[in-house]
Amino acid sequence: MANPTATFDTSLGSFTAEIYLDKMPITAKNFLDLAKSGFYDGLHFHRVIKGFMIQFGCPHSRDPNSSRAGTGGPPHGTIQDEHPAEHKLSNEPLTLSMANTGRPNSGGSQFFINAAHNTYLDWFTPGQSKHPVFGKVTSGADVVQKIETTPTGSGDKPRTPAQVIKITVSGY
Repeated sequence: MANPTATFDTSLGSFTAEIYLDKMPITAKNFLDLAKSGFYDGLHFHRVIKGFMIQFGCPHSRDPNSSRAGTGGPPHGTIQDEHPAEHKLSNEPLTLSMANTGRPNSGGSQFFINAAHNTYLDWFTPGQSKHPVFGKVTSGADVVQKIETTPTGSGDKPRTPAQVIKITVSGY
């Protein structure tokens, strides 16, 4: 059985990602449930760092100029960290990875799309960072790159907001 996909219709175009429900069931289900509920619709990419990543999923980012963007989470709270020994998925370019506060079990609705191979963010490498990969962009990489290269201001916020209008989930 194929993994579900999520199509992100954004203000800069569309991209689609395979969501690794087979390898990362806790993290993937959390994302898929939030996407299907409409939680992400209307939110903005609130942190963009060229050559590193683009971050999304904070409920406070509905207002792209909110000083609280990047500080919020989902209505149901955080999820358990997921680090399956049999699936060591690295933070490669175009992978979706769970953001967290740096504390255990603090992931929720925020995630990022890697723009580079950020191996130091892998949960299975030495160090503090523990960011499990739960999907990968399969089409529309040019749109992800448009978001990644948009000019930013203070706090790495895009000067021209990049909004996710709607996420459509298929196969879930």
